Amino acid sequence: MLRRIVCGLGLSALLALSVGCKTTTISPTIPTAPTTTTFSGLLNATGVVTNSFVTSTGGNVTATLTSVGPDATQTVGFSLGTFNTATNVCTVAFDNSAAIQGAVFNTSASTTGAYCVRVYDNGSVATAVASGAAKAFTYTITVVFPGT
Repeated sequence: MLRRIVCGLGLSALLALSVGCKTTTISPTIPTAPTTTTFSGLLNATGVVTNSFVTSTGGNVTATLTSVGPDATQTVGFSLGTFNTATNVCTVAFDNSAAIQGAVFNTSASTTGAYCVRVYDNGSVATAVASGAAKAFTYTITVVFPGT
């Protein structure tokens, strides 16, 4: 009888050790460093300029109209959307038709994809050109997005 009890305790201890020694592999998620891209150029009267970028994963996207010239108080149209690389079409998701320098769009990309920012003349450039105050406006857009 004592022999059965000792064998039973030994088997129980062995079973407990085998259950407690399970190996689990954990793969850590390494966050993707954000990418910062700057787009600059000239915006002509009645013009539209579109720039595209590609996210490598989902995450936060921030687009800022960093500068407008020659006068920072002038407004322009400013948009953020998705970009169809096959047709080169920017489908606007967010739009500010009277954006001033410093205007910002904050959103989140759900996955890898092509996105776009654009500036367009909302009438301010055409008015400045007609009055002789400017030949075109300069602009700078800074985009921070999930990158490599």
